[in-house]
Amino acid sequence: MTALRRGDVVLVPFDFTDRSGVKWRPAVVVSTDRYNQETPDVLIAAITGNLRAIPHPGDHLLQEWQAAGLLRPSLAQTKLATVEATVIGRMLGRLSPADLAAFEHGLREALGL
Repeated sequence: MTALRRGDVVLVPFDFTDRSGVKWRPAVVVSTDRYNQETPDVLIAAITGNLRAIPHPGDHLLQEWQAAGLLRPSLAQTKLATVEATVIGRMLGRLSPADLAAFEHGLREALGL
């Protein structure tokens, strides 16, 4: 896979928060390009097509979900994880600049930054 960039939408195996299983799902890369180049890990945030999911402070309803390679309207969630880049299945697309900026704002809100 080519070098990952902040805002890339990828397919990854995500653990359920109760650790009862794993599901392949889309995620957005939130780590910086430098972080992605200098470490074997990638920081990601979950994306869900379940628009009725339990809301988290900072979640963002993606406006340009088709351009991001998603199959239906989706929500970028402030549910964060760290994965090795080698477990990423494939690239789906990329968040638009407006969606990425809005989600970055949500992350700052969720993390109190």
